[in-house]
Amino acid sequence: MYAALLSNRYLTSRLIPFIAIAAVALCVALVVTVVSVMTGFLNMLKDSGRLIVGDVILSTGIGGMPYADEFVADLRGLSGVQGASPLIDTIGLLRMPYPVGNQKEIAHVQVWAVDPVSLATVTDYAEDLYWKPPADAAAKAAMAADDPRLQLDASILQDGARLIHSKTGTPGIALGMHVSVGNARQRDGSYLPRYGWFMPGHDVTLTVVPVSGSGKIAEPREQSFTVVNEVQTGIYEVDKNRVYIPLHEGQRLLRLDEAPLFDLSAEPDALGNYPIIGKTPARVTKILVRAKAGITARELRDRVEAEYFAFGKRMKSDPTRTAKMPEFVSVLTWEQQLRDLITPVEKEREMMRVLFSLIYLVCAGLILSIFWAIVIEKTRDIGILRSVGASRLGVLWIFLRYGLIIGVVGSALGVLLAWGVIRNINAIHEAIGSDAPPAIWIGTFVLAGLSALGLLRAIWVGKLLALLLWTLATGVLALVGTALALHHGTLIWDPSVYYFTIVPDQVDWTTAWSTALGGVLFSVIGAAIPAAKAADIDPVEALRYG
Repeated sequence: MYAALLSNRYLTSRLIPFIAIAAVALCVALVVTVVSVMTGFLNMLKDSGRLIVGDVILSTGIGGMPYADEFVADLRGLSGVQGASPLIDTIGLLRMPYPVGNQKEIAHVQVWAVDPVSLATVTDYAEDLYWKPPADAAAKAAMAADDPRLQLDASILQDGARLIHSKTGTPGIALGMHVSVGNARQRDGSYLPRYGWFMPGHDVTLTVVPVSGSGKIAEPREQSFTVVNEVQTGIYEVDKNRVYIPLHEGQRLLRLDEAPLFDLSAEPDALGNYPIIGKTPARVTKILVRAKAGITARELRDRVEAEYFAFGKRMKSDPTRTAKMPEFVSVLTWEQQLRDLITPVEKEREMMRVLFSLIYLVCAGLILSIFWAIVIEKTRDIGILRSVGASRLGVLWIFLRYGLIIGVVGSALGVLLAWGVIRNINAIHEAIGSDAPPAIWIGTFVLAGLSALGLLRAIWVGKLLALLLWTLATGVLALVGTALALHHGTLIWDPSVYYFTIVPDQVDWTTAWSTALGGVLFSVIGAAIPAAKAADIDPVEALRYG
């Protein structure tokens, strides 16, 4: 009973325990805020990654996979599959229309030859097309007056969704948003043309190099495409390098399209042509698959892999099939496919978690110092307790309980503070990025003036502690007021530099509760050493010299 009574009395009768509570709260809030924001960015990255490649990716070598249309049809009938889309993934050189003159800029790009209709069932390709008219009045009102989207009609969106230039009927190309230097990212995350280069409608020339299954390189082939739209996936590396062209155009350029099969063992005719005995089917190098709700990527991967080998056996046993299925294919989940992108971010988050968790040692050290001073000050009280029958464990429990209360209260306040900051982090960020309202810095100067009056009174009465405190308060308020008066907006998280337009505002509750538990644990550890010292105090010596 006396342990609870004394713990509560020590806690509520002095100011210093509240300093310890504030220290624990700030440490917990700092860790929870930082890790939650990083977890939010990681989740945004994962969400964006999954939406650009689907759930499962089947990949072959550069020779490609034949009979892809049949296999994709089988996949679409497979249990758990929402959609499947074939494509060719290669690299190329893109000759841009700028600058004016003969010396044009050349961009090294990743080329995806796709069927845009089926791709939209697996990824967010259709939604990622950037240039489109505003969807409603609210979206229109949010756009800048010089935003090109205000002048667009639905045809540009339809052209991008079909990869066809509607005015000419020719194949179109969609560029990643950052392939062209003509797009300038604004502070609100939108884009405006730079140097007058609004890319849709301009012609670009794509050059690719066909490579045979045996690794032989053929002559480079090039084709001119009209830019029909641009794509913003949300992942900078993708939008900086990727372009999209129609699948049949990619197959033709890379010599992966349907072609006659010649009997080279027969005698050629008078013109030197060998007899045609069939056709080699068109090929693709990747198939993206999307899972239905309730099906995990790993489950779908196993089903797709099993279906591929079953399909391969059927093709092998069919004597009419002239093309050989690849024996070795890669079937990966989206996380495995994007591990080089996701893993570094996960490691950075864990590193930040470890580094900021070292702050717990500061909490423990602060509580140890405070409790040590309390034990020294209360030596006589401890001696009285021991002399009237309190056990050493009882005295130990007084201070451990004291530390436990500080840890629990401080951690709870820290989690609450972190929740408030994270939920309002975008409003806070916007306020920091704007000029300080005059009322705030004027009010700060008024408080500094009142603090100066307190300083003058401290000088008059000759109190050194009051003089020091009022001097600090006056100086801090004056500096804060000056900083606010000179503040003209500091945008910390600039969307024109960082790719996400908003700061994540969701609390990582797993981190929050584990951090709170750590705060409580280290508070008790910090209190344990002074508690043990208090328990070891000799009551006779304490009463004699205390």
